[in-house]
Amino acid sequence: MSILSKVKEIAKKSSFLRVLARNTVYGVQKMEYRSHGKKYNIDEKLVVFSAYDGRNYACSPKAVYEYMLGRDEFLDYNFIWLFADPQKHKYLEENRNTKVISNRGAECEAYLHQAKYWIFNFRAVDYWLPTKEQVYVQCWHGTPLKRLGYDITNSDNAMNSVGEIQSKYRTDAARFKYMVSPCQYVTEKFTSAWNLKETGKQDAILEIGYPRNDFLCKYTEEDIMRVKKNLGIENVQKKILLYAPTWRDNQHDASKGYVYKNPVDFKYLQEKLGDEYIILFRAHYLVANSFDFSMYKDFLYDVSSYDDINELYIISDMLITDYSSVFFDYAILERPMLFYMYDMEEYRDEMRGFYLDVSELPGPIVTDEKSLVSEISGAQEHGIDRENVKEFNKKFNLKNDGNAAERLVQIIF
Repeated sequence: MSILSKVKEIAKKSSFLRVLARNTVYGVQKMEYRSHGKKYNIDEKLVVFSAYDGRNYACSPKAVYEYMLGRDEFLDYNFIWLFADPQKHKYLEENRNTKVISNRGAECEAYLHQAKYWIFNFRAVDYWLPTKEQVYVQCWHGTPLKRLGYDITNSDNAMNSVGEIQSKYRTDAARFKYMVSPCQYVTEKFTSAWNLKETGKQDAILEIGYPRNDFLCKYTEEDIMRVKKNLGIENVQKKILLYAPTWRDNQHDASKGYVYKNPVDFKYLQEKLGDEYIILFRAHYLVANSFDFSMYKDFLYDVSSYDDINELYIISDMLITDYSSVFFDYAILERPMLFYMYDMEEYRDEMRGFYLDVSELPGPIVTDEKSLVSEISGAQEHGIDRENVKEFNKKFNLKNDGNAAERLVQIIF
């Protein structure tokens, strides 16, 4: 075990030492960041984008970026993309005025100091501190089912106590100028989760829709064929199930980060469904471990590294998830959804807790593979309750109409 891994193991066992170490490191980083920033001037036409802390080219930052690329009024703007693996995304530099760099280090911080605008969908690194002249836009990455930030009252989190989680959200709320919301429900939850009323920042929320979902309103058959070709399944003549579970707060490895212990008997599913279906498995972006699905060849495909989950939505005939926010977005397509909640009581009562009553979910809840197979077959035969989904969308997706990126850009620029 490395020294870093040993330190993380100690941190998991002692919240006092963990907080002490984090505060010490944060203090030094904050001081250095502000000191280095004094030598830079702000460029009014420089925009920095990042999604999922540099893991993907996706979500609302992607939607805003591509909208700006298509508008003449931004011809003289420059765009910086921050990635954990810049080489993987160097193709973006074929676009005008675009540069791809690492999301850590001196070059990254130099551009952060200079950029007038930061467009992110995650809680930025704590010591990235924008000045009063800079505009940090918190797009977030989904409509929450599970509780966030200040709304978490009981947390079985391997690396953060409730107080530490709240501290992280407090730091983020102090920095952003705008936060994006698709509906009143999300506005209310973000206001409480980031404790915005207490800090006088509730007016920072823009209830205009998620730019990330514009694509789900405007995709074409050509997009479907492109995605299937990218995945190498363009010739597969079977129904596609997208299985996208979320992460578990209590599943953490000191050397890797959060891991996902797969509970699904895919062999059973292959026996029962393999003739008619294939499964695309999509792990949450925080999950660090990889999966070996070689024994399920031509039935189970690991698409966890595919950049944009929206592209997986449009090729899927059905979504299977648990507590992930993905179902709010998928509902826009008005396709069948199932909720495989094998550990619902533990997750609800010990780890996070929910904002919604599960009776409001737009699909059946199952707790074992046998019921899962039965519901998949039933949805295939009977379809979905479209009126129920339409009512769900009126509440949660009303502003997700395909024009959110345009509205956001008009406001912040």
